[in-house]
Amino acid sequence: MDPIFRTDRLWARPYEKNDAKALHRILSDPVTMAFWPAAYTLEETERWIGWALDHYAAHGVGRYPVFLNETDEMIGDVGFFTLELDGVEVCDLGYILHASHWGRGYALEAARAVCGYAHRAAGITEVAVHMALDHHRSRRVAEKLGARHVKDFDNPRNRGIRSSLFRLDLS
Repeated sequence: MDPIFRTDRLWARPYEKNDAKALHRILSDPVTMAFWPAAYTLEETERWIGWALDHYAAHGVGRYPVFLNETDEMIGDVGFFTLELDGVEVCDLGYILHASHWGRGYALEAARAVCGYAHRAAGITEVAVHMALDHHRSRRVAEKLGARHVKDFDNPRNRGIRSSLFRLDLS
């Protein structure tokens, strides 16, 4: 399958059902998933891929596996799910990288690339970005993307944890 983006260090393509094992290595890691309600089971990982496939069909974009150009190793996930945040339906940008790849700028690189793709391919002009209030790495990525802080709220999607909501203009 053709990549949806390729940067100097990364590339991404739509999910395939046989990606579950590689994605599960990422989503089952307790350090990587520390800001999520829990690390994922294999069944939850398979559901994640199913949601992504459904989202492509319904919205033209979704979540995508992220690979290193150098090795073709899957190191994370980036993209969009349509969901309700603080009572409003939004196109939510998310990025998850395995903890062993943190601190190298990959999340920002992948997020920029997928936002450009979403704007070109699906005409998306604004996205939301949210994270737990104390998830400083994720917040820095959102800020470096140029997202503006909208508000903090108690997030029922994540155990009622206080979260920050950002908006990013893609036009």
